[in-house]
Amino acid sequence: MTVVVRRTVGAVAATALLCAGAVACDGGSGTSGSKSASESGGHQAASQALTAAYKKTAEARSAKVTMVMKTPSSLGGGTMKLSGTMGWNPTVMDMTMKGSGVGAGGMDMPSTVRMIMQDDVMYVDGGAAAARKTDGKRWMKLDLAGLGAQAGGLSSMEQDPARQIAVLLDSPNLKHLGAATVDGERTEHYKGTLTVEEMMKSNDSLKVLGADERSSLLKNVKKAGIKDYDTELWVNKDDLPVRMDVTMGSSQGPVEISETFSDYGAAVKVDTPPAGETFDLMKSVGKLGGGALQG
Repeated sequence: MTVVVRRTVGAVAATALLCAGAVACDGGSGTSGSKSASESGGHQAASQALTAAYKKTAEARSAKVTMVMKTPSSLGGGTMKLSGTMGWNPTVMDMTMKGSGVGAGGMDMPSTVRMIMQDDVMYVDGGAAAARKTDGKRWMKLDLAGLGAQAGGLSSMEQDPARQIAVLLDSPNLKHLGAATVDGERTEHYKGTLTVEEMMKSNDSLKVLGADERSSLLKNVKKAGIKDYDTELWVNKDDLPVRMDVTMGSSQGPVEISETFSDYGAAVKVDTPPAGETFDLMKSVGKLGGGALQG
């Protein structure tokens, strides 16, 4: 495998795994289910506010997004920043990625990598250097279902903010932290945490899945070493997220993802690269024995 592919495989695989992990236990229902009689009024008010945010976000279906991911060394290390436009239900995106996780400092790596996705397939532009070393095929093709199989079943790359809100709704310690200004916009700030064990007990949050699917999914999340999800959300007057921070505690160290959203409803149009300009990244990883996915 060429050096340009080696340097990019780790960054792309880590990015996909992180995004899969961030929503692996999404609720999909947009409601937090039944709460105990001892639930506080503050929790109820926060749940009502975030249920409204879930509905508005699901309806918007797209937005401009900036995402900053900080990963432990076992997942490639460093900081990566992605920015562009993303759509959900169905999932589609056109974003650029840069940062230390991309392989900054490598002479044959582009400083900014374009990533586009459609129909559960991601394409990553390795630049002119990649094209020279792969018979003109500058685009790496990543089948996310295949990646999920090697990563223990985390097959979804979907970064649906509505589903992330559904995760937060199931937090037993969901709270409203008050008003805050984010990027000049007045917002309401919410926070909650869920352990994997709590998610396993929360059938309502996963009722979209069958019993066997739910059991398999949660088993794979634990296998991936994920321990808990700490989520903070800032919502504007239109019940739409302005910022969302998710910290995943794992056996390999914390993974921090911070997203900001704007221009809800922005059109997302993706033109995938011609087949003659792509090569299968998973096959390349396989030639290395899957090392790039093992961390």
